[in-house]
Amino acid sequence: MSLPPLSRRAVVGGLAAAPFGLRAARAAEGPIRIGELNSYGRMAAFAGPYRNAMLLAQDAINQAGGIKALGGRPIEMVFRDDGSTPGDAVRVAEELLTRENVAFLCGTFLSNVGLAVADFANQRKVMFLATEPLTDALTMGGGNRYTFRVRPSTYMQTKMLVEAVKGRGVKRWAIVAPNYEYGQSAAANFKRLMGAAVPGFEVVGEQYPALGKIDAGATVGALAQTRADGLFNVLFAADLTAFVREGNTRGLFEKRTVASLLTGEPEYMIPLGDETPEGWITTGYPWETIATPGHREFVAAYRARFSDTPRLGSLLGYVVVHMIRDLLETAKSTDTEALIAALEGLTSETIAGKVTMRALDHQSTLGAWIGETALDGRKGTMRNVRYADGADYLFPEAEVRAARKA
Repeated sequence: MSLPPLSRRAVVGGLAAAPFGLRAARAAEGPIRIGELNSYGRMAAFAGPYRNAMLLAQDAINQAGGIKALGGRPIEMVFRDDGSTPGDAVRVAEELLTRENVAFLCGTFLSNVGLAVADFANQRKVMFLATEPLTDALTMGGGNRYTFRVRPSTYMQTKMLVEAVKGRGVKRWAIVAPNYEYGQSAAANFKRLMGAAVPGFEVVGEQYPALGKIDAGATVGALAQTRADGLFNVLFAADLTAFVREGNTRGLFEKRTVASLLTGEPEYMIPLGDETPEGWITTGYPWETIATPGHREFVAAYRARFSDTPRLGSLLGYVVVHMIRDLLETAKSTDTEALIAALEGLTSETIAGKVTMRALDHQSTLGAWIGETALDGRKGTMRNVRYADGADYLFPEAEVRAARKA
């Protein structure tokens, strides 16, 4: 799959030297620039398809007349790599604002990076639409009035899985999760939610390998020694592939219930191929079976343009840009305060269904697909799939108020 280069846009000398009033007038006539920073290098399996779909949506909107409430101005996504570290991401965010004159920021992948950019947005009083980072802190204790999140949080997705496994009678569980904000948050949510849902629930073992550095043999061996009846897995990307391969070899998953975040997403299932374990209860994106309005047209357009099938990142990127269109049409301005007022409570009709941005905590109601992993020939897929509406899995309002007040 070929991707457009990420080179920095050259600043036009005459414009840079023009008086402020002239620069502002020209900006008002030109495209609405949105700064998108993400882990394009480190997390390319997700971020490449995500960026592709953003460009697909951007072009469709511009070809349809741009942002009509702002005189038909086109939108322009300005893409930058966030370096996958908080420090690099904050530097890139600053450059997007000061050098690229973007109206607001969106993106990020890793939870610790998303939190750093959220804090930056709060300090600079600029809107930040966090698209992928899943940590609960982003909209709870670490939330602020300038930051919004699109994807369902770790709490929401873990609650979906707990709902799916709580009736299976499994009480003894082990946990494996990457040792950073996202993994720790998911594990904490699983303990909390399962403890409330299953009498006698207990965690008999936990493994937290460093992100991207799993020792699969040691991790699988330690989990096997726990003799747990259930396994909660939060690994993804290369860590997941190594873990599954070693776990299959040693029979770790046999006669065990496995609940797994993200494994059903094509980004992570495609590399597993015929090693995909069957029967894991997981969140994912079974794109070939989804029949919501516009989704099949999206798939056809994506395949025609990029000669590839969509990933979960593709769906997210396409949804985000259309949410941005609706935001700008509603706000009728790129002023930060107008954008915030418009986005709080805004509902968008998307290819994943209706999505509302809850005003209370700035968490969207985008949901996820829940099902079981299965093999279709030599590739992994999902069966027994249902869509879990994010509106049914949000944090209780009283808990949000208490966390954000604190």
